[in-house]
Amino acid sequence: MASHRRPKQPSRARVTVLTATAAAAVAFSAQAAHAADPKLSKSEAKDKVDKLYEEAEQATEKYNGAKEQHDKLEKQVSALQDKVARGQEELNKLRTGLGLMANSQYRTGSIDPTLQLLLSSDPDSYLEKASTLNQLSAKQADTLRMIAAKQRTLKQEREEASGKLADLESTRKALEDRKGEVQGKLADAQQVLNGFTEQERAEITGADQKGGSSSGKGGGDNGRASRSDARPNIPAGSGRGAAALAYAQSQEGKPYEYGATGMSTWDCSGLTQWAYGQAGVSLPRISQDQANAGTRIYDQSQLQPGDLVIFYGDQHHVGLYAGNGQVFHAPRTGAFVRYEAMSDMPFQFGVRIG
Repeated sequence: MASHRRPKQPSRARVTVLTATAAAAVAFSAQAAHAADPKLSKSEAKDKVDKLYEEAEQATEKYNGAKEQHDKLEKQVSALQDKVARGQEELNKLRTGLGLMANSQYRTGSIDPTLQLLLSSDPDSYLEKASTLNQLSAKQADTLRMIAAKQRTLKQEREEASGKLADLESTRKALEDRKGEVQGKLADAQQVLNGFTEQERAEITGADQKGGSSSGKGGGDNGRASRSDARPNIPAGSGRGAAALAYAQSQEGKPYEYGATGMSTWDCSGLTQWAYGQAGVSLPRISQDQANAGTRIYDQSQLQPGDLVIFYGDQHHVGLYAGNGQVFHAPRTGAFVRYEAMSDMPFQFGVRIG
């Protein structure tokens, strides 16, 4: 007769050894694969990192746009929900008033048929009958009309709130997608940089050009680079543009961080929006919208200090013209708010804010 004994289970110690062996094999193969990868030169790494940072900034402005839409919808939903709650409270008070009357009549055993409308969710059907109206007092009829109107309004407001909630969920997903895209690009750039020494990384990213380097999120003076010793000779300006530039200059040396609007960190459009806000001008949140906020200037020689300057074909980067061919801006991850030659980026046009 064949044996039906259960196979012997491996001991815990044996499982541990097998697991460790498998893990070591995976690690060895990963190391071998990594060793097989050709090492990038600093020049190649710089090109790759610059490209990834540019793509991250493009994704950042999309993230900013999605966040702006999300925040706007969130406020609308909150306002609608408050409105619905107040409307329901008013409806409850109207029903309570009629309920007290019905209760009084019920105790005497002679409840008015008209007050049986309280048991219905549709007083309109009752009010439409002319013969019924003759049985109502003017006060009762007015109250019932108010209840019917309030019910219709509440239904519309609830439907609107439901639609806005669906839109809000959609923008929330878009926001997470954009955030993931930015973080993915930055992680890819960091992976490239990890193959170099700290000094080489600084040379590749240019993080040391303004006196320091960033390590993720900066905060206060601890996350700041020193100010540049070679400031451009800024010509005198006037109006709100010059005022905006002066406010922006007070943020020199603070780190770039995607999606940041101050005060310890900034992204490009966050800085320009804040600076003009301090000068009394409300600008849109993202660079593409700021590009349409004033009069466009295509001739660089006509730019004045404080004019917005837009870079790249998709207009994903913005700064403030600082005179003498310089832009003052929040550049990108790993860099600090600083002056830079406009020739370092593909200039598209300036924007003069009236």
